[in-house]
This record gives sequence, structure tokens and C-alpha cells, in this order.
Amino acid sequence: MLNKYARAFFTRVLTPFAALLIRLGVSPDAVTLVGTGGVVAGALIFYPQGEFFWGTVVITLFVFSDLVDGNMARQLGRSSRWGAFLDSTLDRVADSAIFGGLALWYAGRGDNLALCAVAIFCLASGQVVSYTKARGEAIGLPVAVNGLVERAERLVISLVACGLSGLHEFGVPGVQVLLPIALWVVAAGSAVTLGQRVVTVRRESAEADAIAQGGNG
Repeated sequence: MLNKYARAFFTRVLTPFAALLIRLGVSPDAVTLVGTGGVVAGALIFYPQGEFFWGTVVITLFVFSDLVDGNMARQLGRSSRWGAFLDSTLDRVADSAIFGGLALWYAGRGDNLALCAVAIFCLASGQVVSYTKARGEAIGLPVAVNGLVERAERLVISLVACGLSGLHEFGVPGVQVLLPIALWVVAAGSAVTLGQRVVTVRRESAEADAIAQGGNG
């Protein structure tokens, strides 16, 4: 749902900015690299120190590069396999940095090994969820399923909770409980999504094999 509606909205909003970058001679790949670098820096510098509000502000600003680079490529008519590969690969790097930064916080000053483990599970399950779709498509299957918690949902839930939890530093009471809740929600949702994709790939592969065997017969 977020991929469908929010992405379309922000794409329209960011189109003029993308056009400006094109006029300045900036390439879509450069935007992808800078955006990922900003997310990684924000996550691994701020989050391990418990600076959730400012870390989320930095990360959110750079996350929008994921929409800007694709917009630029479409305006330039340069959509390519390399660009898609680079974008998808660096998305995984950015996601890992976000949950890795949270895991470092809970392993250190946050002093909660259970939540450290949940953050690591969110990191790993997010990678596997993405892999199942990529691998299914690589063997010729459509993987036609809208998972419960895909990348957009993982990012929104996690970043909103991090940002709000960070308001505790400014004297807002009780908000620090939002981040642990969000991590458990993302972990559970990712597990469900992984199951949905595995079941879908199994069904689609069985159907494809049956059609192939029928054709051979």
C-alpha cells in the first residue's frame, strides 16, 4: 500500500528537484551513492549513541534519494539494468545500517540483549524477504504477492518510532516505549511476509512445473 500510494505522491513532489539536479549535471547513480552514504552515516553515528531523533532526521532526508534517482533516470530516459541493480543493492546496505545501528545501541548503552536480538532479526529477515522475491523472479516466477510488511512498511514503522522515541530527549514522557514495540511489529511482520513469499513461490513453481510437464507430454 505504501509502495503504491506514498511513492506516487512523493515522486510527484520531488520531480522538480530531480529536474534541477539533472540541469546541474548530477547523475542518478551519484544520487543513489550519496543517499546511501547519508543513511549509513546517520544510522551508524547517531543510533548507537541513542540519538534517535536527530539520527532519524538525517536518515529521512537521505532516504528520499531512493525516489529522486529513479525520477531522474526516467526523465533522462536512461533506466538501465545497472541502475536497477545498484539501487536495489544499496537499499539492502541502507536497511542493514538502520537495524545494525539499533542493534549496536541495545548491545551497548541501551543494555537490552533481547531487543538487540530482535533488531538483528529485523535486519536479517528484511534481507531474506528481499532475496526470496529476487530469487523467485530469477527462476522465472512472478512472485505475485503483496507482503504484509515490505521495505516501505519496515522503514516507515521503524523510522517513525525512532523519531518519536527520540523526543524523550526533549522531555516528552513515555515515548521511548515506541521503539521496542515497533521492532517487535517489524520482526513479526517480516516473518509473516517471508512466509507469504515462500508459499507463493512454492505454489507458482508447482504450477509452472505442471505446465512444463503437460507441454512435454
